[in-house]
Amino acid sequence: MDGLDSCSGRVEVFKDGQWGTVCDDGWDLSDAAVVCREVGCGDATEVKRGGNFGRGSGGPIKIHGVNCAGSELMLSSCVSDDGAVDPSVCDISKSAGVICQSLVRLVNGDNSCSGRVEVNHDGRWGTVCDSGLYSWDSIDGQVVCREVGCGDIIRAEVTAYFGQCSGPIWLSSVRCSGLETTVRYCGSSSWGDNICQHESDAGVLCEPIKVVNGSNQCSGTVLILRDGRWGSVCDNGWDVADAQVVCRELGCAREAKRGAYFGEGSGPIWMNNVNCVGDESILSACSGSSVSSCDHTMDAGVICRRKLPCFKTF
Repeated sequence: MDGLDSCSGRVEVFKDGQWGTVCDDGWDLSDAAVVCREVGCGDATEVKRGGNFGRGSGGPIKIHGVNCAGSELMLSSCVSDDGAVDPSVCDISKSAGVICQSLVRLVNGDNSCSGRVEVNHDGRWGTVCDSGLYSWDSIDGQVVCREVGCGDIIRAEVTAYFGQCSGPIWLSSVRCSGLETTVRYCGSSSWGDNICQHESDAGVLCEPIKVVNGSNQCSGTVLILRDGRWGSVCDNGWDVADAQVVCRELGCAREAKRGAYFGEGSGPIWMNNVNCVGDESILSACSGSSVSSCDHTMDAGVICRRKLPCFKTF
């Protein structure tokens, strides 16, 4: 919250039906790394203490004494003090914050949810090869779509569909399970160890939908991308069937939220009176109407739960 962009700001958690901040006692890069991973923003580059991003909305300190190993997927999985917060040690002037840097990006697409996949290694951006021992496929692409904050994958692209790069080719033989939080954690060749050419640069086309201001990548205000601009959805008629479609598109399970539950958005409101049956694969396939009587106090939201694929053991 209140950061320079969506990958920096004050850390807030939703607990006991209320949003609150995290005390900065012991707050370090391992803790920040978990937050950055949870919100889909790559690696932590800096920790902030002492209410650097503001004191919050007046809610209580929800967590203190956080001690993450750094490998956890969620902040709630980290060790923390269970006791009551001592106001002489922690108050809202000691709110913890993070600055994250995404190490994966999409380039040369029609919007921020499509393009050539590029990864940052040793401070340099490079591409991903679509071939090798394993070929670039939709499972690999889905990890990227989730990582960059977009919806489900539409299509994995190969043979430099989004144009050729001129920098290093960092990864080849990529093989993701689908569980990874970043394509950098997928199985692959060693960094830069390949004989690929840039005519084999991999790309991805993702659904132009995301959720923001929630506690993780599966909850928040629903935003859709149209004409190059992100805009919200009005909550007229917004229900569980509609939320089910959004959550399926994001690869999650669902709960509908109305009345700008996650805060008011800005910019256009793209959809109104959404009426999904519930089995649509994308929100844009649902019926709806043009916006006439909505404002951002009526922004629709969802709370989803990440669905993990099942694997057989042999």
